[in-house]
Amino acid sequence: MITSRNITNHFKEYKCSVCGLELTDDTKGHKTFLTPELKDINETLINLYQKKHCPA
Repeated sequence: MITSRNITNHFKEYKCSVCGLELTDDTKGHKTFLTPELKDINETLINLYQKKHCPA
C-alpha cells in the first residue's frame, strides 16, 4: 500500500501498487474501501480543510 493522497492530517487515501485497490481511513482510523460516496466526502474534507488553514 502506498499513500496516494493526504486528505487532512488524519485522513489519507491509499492505493495498492499491485492490484490498484483503493482504500481510505474511516472515522475510527481503520482502512475501508474507497467508494464513490467516500471519494465525495474526502473531496469535501479537502475543500473545508484548505479554506480553514489557507485563507485566500
